[in-house]
Amino acid sequence: MWNQIAEQITQATGKTFTIENRQSVGGGCINQGYRLSQGSRQYFVKLNQAVQISMFEAEALGTQQIGNTQTINVPQPICWGVMENSAYLVMEWLNLAGKTNPQSMVEMGRKLALMHQWIAPESYPGRHQFGWDMDNTIGSTPQPNPWTENWAQFWQEHRIGHQFRLAKQRGENFDRAEELMEKIPELLADHQPQPSLVHGDLWGGNAAISDTGEPIVFDPATYFGDREVDLAMTELFGGFSAAFYQGYKDIWPLESGYECRKTLYNLYHILNHFNLFGGGYGSQANQMIRQLLN
Repeated sequence: MWNQIAEQITQATGKTFTIENRQSVGGGCINQGYRLSQGSRQYFVKLNQAVQISMFEAEALGTQQIGNTQTINVPQPICWGVMENSAYLVMEWLNLAGKTNPQSMVEMGRKLALMHQWIAPESYPGRHQFGWDMDNTIGSTPQPNPWTENWAQFWQEHRIGHQFRLAKQRGENFDRAEELMEKIPELLADHQPQPSLVHGDLWGGNAAISDTGEPIVFDPATYFGDREVDLAMTELFGGFSAAFYQGYKDIWPLESGYECRKTLYNLYHILNHFNLFGGGYGSQANQMIRQLLN
């Protein structure tokens, strides 16, 4: 399999690549990760079961789309496909450092705001609607992205409603789920965001600074949505400094009502964590639901 992946890298780059060294590295809780190298040439490879190839395809296309905005840096996807019983995704290898450089974090905030301000071509649905070209995943959970004109409807049906339905399928019910679903249009009634290209899964583990000080984001769950969903998630699990938020606000200040919407947007991720991992995420989701209904 590895020789075949090397052949695919050769075809994609136009330069002969032979694996001299293969090292296991972190691939997250879903995938296996490896670093392949030949001299100074290095690539990051993710592996999963062959049936997960659509997940890798969506990640590659979403990463490419973010890169095409020419705002914030991403690892360039090289190639992807299925070899034997495994799906694979080959990405550019980037040397990452910690998020401790304040000026780099300011730049990360500024560049994220510029990505959110990017306007899609006139002929592209993302210029006028919310959704994306294809369904993708949030973690390993399917994430539906049908093009929808109304933001409140999109969030109600394809984000919160979707997670409630998944919970019900596993035999779990949230007592006030229907009440919240009915209130979502009211909670978002005075908010008419423009469709922004969002990362979609912007927690601290999916953003970094390179060893040259360049802000980088990766592992996206891309779609066109309210830019605030990215900002909200950066606050959910921490990992982003005050410098990051200052940089963002320098380019595009947040609108009034964000603090309330932040809870609604982060509920999606807490429900997803509940559906993936169970445990205390259920009580956290119930607390957030009560907060939104009070």
